[in-house]
Formats: sequence, C-alpha cells, structure tokens
Amino acid sequence: MADAAAKALKANYSTEQRVGVLEELLNERYSVRAFLPQPVPRATIERLLAAAQRTASWCNSQPWQVIIASGEAKERFRKAIHAAAVSGVEDGHDFPPPREYLGVYLERRRESGFQLYNTLGIARGDKAAYARQALENYNFFGAPHVAVIHTDEPLGVYGAIDCGAYVGNFMLAAQALGLGTIPQAALARHSKLIRRHFNLPDDRRVVCGISFGYADHAHLVNSYRTTRATVADTVTFVEE
Repeated sequence: MADAAAKALKANYSTEQRVGVLEELLNERYSVRAFLPQPVPRATIERLLAAAQRTASWCNSQPWQVIIASGEAKERFRKAIHAAAVSGVEDGHDFPPPREYLGVYLERRRESGFQLYNTLGIARGDKAAYARQALENYNFFGAPHVAVIHTDEPLGVYGAIDCGAYVGNFMLAAQALGLGTIPQAALARHSKLIRRHFNLPDDRRVVCGISFGYADHAHLVNSYRTTRATVADTVTFVEE
C-alpha cells in the first residue's frame, strides 16, 4: 500500500515541480539559533520522523537511534549538559573531531563565525563573548525539543555516515513542516554524560544532537545566512 501511495504521489507532480520543492527547502534551511518556546505537536514530530526514516543506509542497516527530549525531560538534560559545559570539562567525543581546519575549510569556518559574531555585535577577538555564545549550544538555543542521534559501536564510521544522512533528511523534513533546526556536534563533546543521563549501553556512540522547534524569526541571530561553494569549487567531471 505504501508503494502504491508513493507511485500515486509521483504521478501528481512533474519532475520540475519535485526538484523545485527540494531546491526551495535546501535554500530555505539554515541553522536556527533562537527558538520560540512553543512546543511542536507530537503528531508533527512523528510525521517528521517517519519521513526521515526513509533515509538510505549501508546494507539498509538503518543504524540511527534517536532520543527526543521535550518538556521537563529536556530541561533536566539541558541543566546537566550546560553545567558540564560551563565547568570546562569534556568527557570525550565518541568520534574524533577534525584535527584542524586548513586552507579553504578554515576560510569558510571563519566566515561563518564572523557572520554570527557581527550579527550579534560581538567585537572581533572578544573571546569571552565567543565563549558565552558557544555555551548557548547547551541551552539548545531555547528550543523546546532536542534530539540525540546515536549508533552502534561495531558499525564504526559508516554507521556515523548513515546517521549524517539521517540528520540531513530530518532537517529537510522539519523545514517542510515549518520547523527550524540546528545540528549540534557540540553536544557530542559530552558523549559519556549523554550515555549516563539517558541510561544508554556502553556500546552506543553519540553522533550529534539536533535542537528543533519553531524559529524565532524576529530574533537578530536568525537574520544572516551562510554562503555555499559553487559546483565548480567542489566537483570534478571525468569524461575521457
């Protein structure tokens, strides 16, 4: 029945319409850093999750497991991870973070950071203000919901790659449903805390978090957009 519904849906839209909607969602999506406190209805969250569950994965392993904290549960988690972040003690990533950013990657990282700081009126070089803004990751930027994405240790990096694809589709589905998101590798700096807090087994590996809800469009921090490299910058065609 699901396959029949999918075929019927496909027949209702032209190729141009279908790719146009995808392009629109990709162009609209951005990392939201200020949310409204209004919770998202459970039915909307479940529809988002059902769409993201269609993500492709290695051997159809579908290695992602998702915890979604809302309400008081979210607040308890926020207090725990924020306190750990304020203390300055990290209990370790499950997957090694980038060793360093070089060349164009460093340029893009700096551009993104300076766009954020300039928008908020933070002076260049004000490390104390940088640190305060970074800590907002652990307040989930005021979002009413936070998702934690984790996977099986034996699957290694490929399990994490599949989870990355899931995160992308989660964000696109959220965008289609009128929600804002921000993917957060920062939460994975406290992977052991997350396992303890949610009583996860030792063989679970935390990939990232996603704070989500309704974006506060009136907040200044949501007014800027990062740039994207061109296809020519990132793709090599080999034809002969």
